[in-house]
Amino acid sequence: MANDSNRYSKLVENIFKQYYRKGDKEVAFVRDDLVRTAKKLGIKLPKNLGDVVYSFRYRSNLPAAIRACAPEGLEWVIRPTGQAKYKFSLASMPRIIPKDLLAETKIPDATPGIIAKYALNDEQGLLAKLRYNRLIDIFTGVTCYSLQNHLRTTVPGMGQVETDEIYVGIDQRGAQYVFPVQAKGGTDQLGIVQIEQDFALCSAKFPNLICQPIAAQFVEDNLIALFLFELGEKGVVISEEKHYRLVPPEEMTDEDLADYRNRAFKKA
Repeated sequence: MANDSNRYSKLVENIFKQYYRKGDKEVAFVRDDLVRTAKKLGIKLPKNLGDVVYSFRYRSNLPAAIRACAPEGLEWVIRPTGQAKYKFSLASMPRIIPKDLLAETKIPDATPGIIAKYALNDEQGLLAKLRYNRLIDIFTGVTCYSLQNHLRTTVPGMGQVETDEIYVGIDQRGAQYVFPVQAKGGTDQLGIVQIEQDFALCSAKFPNLICQPIAAQFVEDNLIALFLFELGEKGVVISEEKHYRLVPPEEMTDEDLADYRNRAFKKA
């Protein structure tokens, strides 16, 4: 991983320097630039060229030389602009990080024992726990159903995008929703570009449904952070964040129930 990060950093830094001019807010490049520049620098590329872009979206920071070219309060991200086309672009919230001091809500863990025994602390394990504990329903207040895992499709102006899981739902008024869910486990981090892609996907594929993208992240074992997003004047913003801790049912105390009852009264 360290070797990959080093060679990928040299590669994207060189591409950025080729096209960046002082004051630019966007810097376009194409996949062929990766191949051409890697050959020039003597860098061995992975079989999956997408891993270069993926690594800087979810695992590693862009090189310091690139970050130094961003105005105060903004950071560079890599956005898709079409089939095998990308751009470095400025964003105010490149990564989605769970808050440290947010209150937790205990949820009786309904994960089947055999799933809990073998599930890994990764994206698939997280998606399974969301599904078995109906955390999307609880978080949104909408009755939800999993429609499809790993939906991969093409979106105009972006090219190919992928969403970890798609839920559809209906509320008490009969309004229908689509919830694209992005999940990250292990050391990977959630990126704002994924959420932008989910809004574009909903607009293209589910235009008649209310689109509310969701991001999920393991904070620690059985503590899950969920984020809800909306589109504001400045682009994608977080409209809600909740932390849910999955616990054995016997660990739900009378004090917990009283606390949650008081929360409900305050909200009402």
